[in-house]
Amino acid sequence: MMIGLPSVIDKLKLEAVSSVELVNRPVAGGYASDLLSCAMRGGKKDFLWVTLQSHANVVAVASLLNLAGVIITEGNRPAPETIAQAEKEKVILLLTPHNTFSVVGQLNLLGINGE
Repeated sequence: MMIGLPSVIDKLKLEAVSSVELVNRPVAGGYASDLLSCAMRGGKKDFLWVTLQSHANVVAVASLLNLAGVIITEGNRPAPETIAQAEKEKVILLLTPHNTFSVVGQLNLLGINGE
């Protein structure tokens, strides 16, 4: 059974900064990496990608893979241009002050894994 993105946002107290109208997406799994090439290999459609990266290339990878969203960790905030690109590409960017390890643990407790 897949969990919905609104539940993830609520339970992890995430801040959505782009494409908020799309948050009703299902979450099929997750992947964590700060390397774009690894995310391209490990991420799948409807997965959440957890990373501390917040630049425009994150949006490009998320769009290419049709991810459910990107959780940007450690309080990093994308530049306004990156948020604008995410809106254009319909990529959901979610922010948290917590580190990647903590976020992945919380996602796992919600039943979201990388399998």
